[in-house]
Amino acid sequence: VQLQASGGGLVQAGGSLRLSCAASGGTLSTYTMAWFRQAPGKERDFVAAIRWSGGNTVYASSVKGRFTISRDNAKPSIYLQMNSLKPEDTAIYYCAAARKRLILTMMSISRGYDYWGQGTLVTVSS
Repeated sequence: VQLQASGGGLVQAGGSLRLSCAASGGTLSTYTMAWFRQAPGKERDFVAAIRWSGGNTVYASSVKGRFTISRDNAKPSIYLQMNSLKPEDTAIYYCAAARKRLILTMMSISRGYDYWGQGTLVTVSS
């Protein structure tokens, strides 16, 4: 499976961005998809995840209520709608895919994912 992330950019605090991740080369019906992010000098952190079948979602507490993860079966792609952005949201955002339907408690763990996109930079100015 190949993942291509896009949609990053520069936005002012309080603004919105929508990230996209196009998937190709596999059948996603059993997959779990996710967004992670890595700020300069920090470790990669979980942002949000979604099961392709069923649409169950999990969010990091830092983004809950501001970010929404969704999927489009026809594309196939996942999206991350980011609202009320804060300077601390500045990071490179990576999409990831796991070949299996992860249990909810594992959806936020990076080692459970098999494929990673190249990342897209989001910069939020204060």
